[in-house]
Amino acid sequence: MASNMDREMILADFQACTGIENIDEAITLLEQNNWDLVAAINGVIPQENGILQSDYGGETLQGPAFDPASHPAPATTTPSSSAFRPVMPSRQIVERQPRMLDFRVEYRDRNVDVVLEDSCTVGEIKQILENELQIPVSKMLLKGWKTGDVEDSTVLKSLHLPKNNSLYVLTPDLPPPSSSSHTGALQESLNQNFMLIITHREVQREYNLNFSGSSTIQEVKRNVYDLTSIPVRHQLWEGWPSSATDDSMCLAESGLSYPCHRLTVGRRSSPAQTREQSEEQSTDVHMVSDSDGDDFEDATEFGVDDGEVFGMASSALRKSPMMPENAENEGDALLQFTAEFSSRYGDCHPVFFIGSLEAAFQEAFYVKARDRKLLAIYLHHDESVLTNVFCSQMLCAESIVSYLSQNFITWAWDLTKDANRARFLTMCNRHFGSVVAQTIRTQKTDQFPLFLIIMGKRSSNEVLNVIQGNTTVDELMMRLMAAMEIFSAQQQEDIKDEDEREARENVKREQDEAYRLSLEADRAKREAHEREMAEQFRLEQIRKEQEEEREAIRLSLEQALPPEPKEENAEPVSKLRIRTPSGEFLERRFLASNKLQIVFDFVASKGFPWDEFKLLSTFPRRDVTQLDPNKSLLEVKLFPQETLFLEAKE
Repeated sequence: MASNMDREMILADFQACTGIENIDEAITLLEQNNWDLVAAINGVIPQENGILQSDYGGETLQGPAFDPASHPAPATTTPSSSAFRPVMPSRQIVERQPRMLDFRVEYRDRNVDVVLEDSCTVGEIKQILENELQIPVSKMLLKGWKTGDVEDSTVLKSLHLPKNNSLYVLTPDLPPPSSSSHTGALQESLNQNFMLIITHREVQREYNLNFSGSSTIQEVKRNVYDLTSIPVRHQLWEGWPSSATDDSMCLAESGLSYPCHRLTVGRRSSPAQTREQSEEQSTDVHMVSDSDGDDFEDATEFGVDDGEVFGMASSALRKSPMMPENAENEGDALLQFTAEFSSRYGDCHPVFFIGSLEAAFQEAFYVKARDRKLLAIYLHHDESVLTNVFCSQMLCAESIVSYLSQNFITWAWDLTKDANRARFLTMCNRHFGSVVAQTIRTQKTDQFPLFLIIMGKRSSNEVLNVIQGNTTVDELMMRLMAAMEIFSAQQQEDIKDEDEREARENVKREQDEAYRLSLEADRAKREAHEREMAEQFRLEQIRKEQEEEREAIRLSLEQALPPEPKEENAEPVSKLRIRTPSGEFLERRFLASNKLQIVFDFVASKGFPWDEFKLLSTFPRRDVTQLDPNKSLLEVKLFPQETLFLEAKE
C-alpha cells in the first residue's frame, strides 16, 4: 500500500498525464486500480493512443505517450516527482472497471435518480427519462452539463464527469401541466424560486439569477440593467414565453420553465444609433467624455466597452465592490453580490439565496422536516489575502458546489464595508445571540472569508461550525459532511416527531369529526322531536278550537230549540226516537207542525251535526237529511211517532 507521500506523487502524475483537474474524480479512478498509476492511466485513455515505458527493466507498456515538458508538475509536488516514473510490478495490464455515475434529474416538481456506467451515452439517459417522465425524447432538452449542450451520442466518459451530477429537463414544446385548482397552483408557483440563466449577447456572459415567483418581469429587467448597464428601454430580449406580454406580470404567471429558464438580452439598435456608431468609429474615443450624462450612460450603444473607454484592464474593473454600502433591500444587495462574484470567479459557484436572512431561514428551516436543509452563510472580505484563493479554488470547486446545492441553502454577505459589517452583526446578534456576534466581531481580516454552518432547532438556531478561509477543498468537504451527519441525525428525529404529531393530529381530527357528526345527529334528532312536539301542539290547539267552536254551536242550537210539548197538547204531537251510533237513544216530542230543521237542530245540539251525520228511517228506509228541512214533520210523515237512527257520513 502506497504511503501518503507516494499517493500525492502518484496523484500529481496521474493528473498531469490524463488532464483530469477534478481531484475527487482522480482519486476515485486511482482507488479503483489500487493506486496502480499505469493501470489507472490505461483505464482512462485508450491504449492504442500511445505507449507507456517504465524506467525499470526497459519494459514497454501500452498506454498514453507522456511528455514531461507538456505536463508541468503541480506546485505542491517535490522536484523528484515532477517527472512521470511509474513503477510496474508486472507487465500485466489491469482492465479498467466500469465507473458508475449518479445523476439526479429534475423536471418541474419531480426528481428522477439515474445510475449508469460512464460507457453509456447521453441518449441512454434520455431513454430512461422517457420511461420515467412519459416525455418523448424528441421533446426533451437535457440541461445542466458543465461543458454546455451535448449530443445524444456523446459518451459520458468523454465528459470527465464527477460521480454525482445534477441535471434538469426542459420541454419548451410541451404545454405546462393543467391543474384542477388554478388558484392553488398559482399560489404554489408564487412561493417557488425561478433560476433565470440570462446571456448578455454582446459580451457573451451568462448571469444566473434567482427570483421568487412573485417578482415581476419589470423587476428582472431592472436587475439586468444593474448588471449590464443596458437601460430597460433599450433591452432586446429573446426567450420570454408568448404569454409574458406585460412587464407588470409576475414570473409565476408568465409561463417560465421551472426551475430554470434561459433568456438572452442585448442592446436594441436604431437607425440613428447605427449612423452614430459609424461616425464614432472614425472619431477619437476621447470624444465620449464631451457628451452629456445620458450619452455616457449609453456609451456601450456605440460598441465601446466602459473599460476600453478609460483604458482599464479587466482586472481593474473587478475592483468594484461585491455589495453596495447601505443597500435598502437585502435582496438587491445579494443580486449585485451574485453578479460580481460570477464576474470575478466564473459561473461555477454556489447558488446564493436572493433575499433577506430571515427569508433564508424560512426556506431552510421552517418547512416540513423532510424538506429542511442546513444554512451555509458565506462571509466575504475583499481585503483578506485568502479571499481570492478560497473563492476560486475551494468555493467554486465542482464537488463543493454540487454538495452545497443538494444539501444547503447558501446565503452570502460582504463585510468589507463597515456599514455592511455592522448591519450583519446586528442580524447575527438577533438570530444567533451575542456570543456568535462577538466571535465574528473579533475575527481578524486575514482570517476571512468565513463559512458558517447553521442548523435550525425547535427553539433556536445553532451554529454547527465556523470554517475559516485557510483551508483546503478536502478539509472543507469533510467539515460540510460532518455537519450533514449531525443534521441528518437531528432531521430523522424531527421527521419521527413530525410523523407522530401528524398521526396524533389525524386521530384528533377524526375524533373531532366523529364528535361533530354526533352533535349534528343529536341536534337533528332534537330538532325533529321539537318539530313533532310543535306539530302535535298545533294540532291539539286546532282540535280544541274546533271542539270549542262545535260546543258553542251546540249550545246556541240547544238554546234556540222550541220547548218540548207535553204529551197532552191541543196540537198534534209527534214522538221521535233516535238511535245514536253508540247504541243510545235520544227521545223527544215535537209538534207535528214543527219543521224538519228543528229535528236537525235537536240532533246537532246533542253532538251530531247534520253535515257529519245522516238521519235514516227504517220503514221505508230513506235518508231524512236529504228531505226539505222547511217541511213539517207531518208532511214528511214523521207523525205520530217514528224511530230513526244516526249514521256517520262517509
